[in-house]
Amino acid sequence: MRAVLEARQKVAAVRVEDLEAELERVRAALTEAEEVLRRRVIGLEQYLEALAEEDAPAVAVVSQRKPVGPRRAVPHRDDAAGVEVLSVDYQALMAAALEAGVDGLGARRAAVVLGWDSASASRVEGARARLKRLVERGWLVEEKPGRFMLPAPEQETAGAGRPGGGS
Repeated sequence: MRAVLEARQKVAAVRVEDLEAELERVRAALTEAEEVLRRRVIGLEQYLEALAEEDAPAVAVVSQRKPVGPRRAVPHRDDAAGVEVLSVDYQALMAAALEAGVDGLGARRAAVVLGWDSASASRVEGARARLKRLVERGWLVEEKPGRFMLPAPEQETAGAGRPGGGS
């Protein structure tokens, strides 16, 4: 009887080792797939942004109209009257940055604000790309790496009439 139990234990140990090895292969494949997805999300957003920039002269003529469809062009802050020119997602990010104050808004929190799964690396990176775009266009600053906040007081005083009416 002892020999039978020892044989079963050895079989179970081998099975556990096989499953652990398979789990590591699946984890590695998942990590690789998430990285590919992250790069493709960022690539698509950059492509859409490039398309929007190509159309910029034509868009300037009809600047009173809201963009039609899923286009997510972010105008430069100097060219915009207020946050209402931003898409709903970007307005939500601006509101979250205002709430975060001096602590700044992180990419994981931004993913939550956008209604995305903050446990997904690709979604967090997508949110980070949007925050970076707001920085590039002058809407936010990144004083500490990974922490996005509203610009310094010198720019806020220029829009002092806006916080009460724009939020």
